[in-house]
Amino acid sequence: MYSKKRRLEKILELIKEKEIQTQDELVTYLNDDGFNVTQATVSRDIKNLRLIKAASDEGVFVYSRSEQTAQITFDEKLREIFSHSVTSISPAGNIIVVKTLSGAAQAAASAIDSADIDGILGSIGGDDTIMIVTKSEKASGYICARLSEMRG
Repeated sequence: MYSKKRRLEKILELIKEKEIQTQDELVTYLNDDGFNVTQATVSRDIKNLRLIKAASDEGVFVYSRSEQTAQITFDEKLREIFSHSVTSISPAGNIIVVKTLSGAAQAAASAIDSADIDGILGSIGGDDTIMIVTKSEKASGYICARLSEMRG
């Protein structure tokens, strides 16, 4: 029995290696590789992976992964790292201090940067602390709320 994560990885591998035109083809390939899946499962996986159909070099429409999808997935991973590593968010005027687990500040700062939150002038990440400079004290409140949402 394979995990969902492994199945999703296999789907990405298959669409990269083969020109898969239908969900039924994908079901067949997955079943051949030991994954016991149905068309309904594959359909959910396609939505989860945000796959698109694009024209191949031969002019047929096949499943593929768009550049935008890859970026969304990367941003989601950064936000997941952020939510698991941040221990506190504290405003101090137009500065916000974000504390993280040891060694996680750089990744958490990258997640903040990728979130493109309006009002952030810049940030500096150390080992376990991030300092964010905001446009104003009012902006700090808004940004702290957004960061708290990202934290979950």
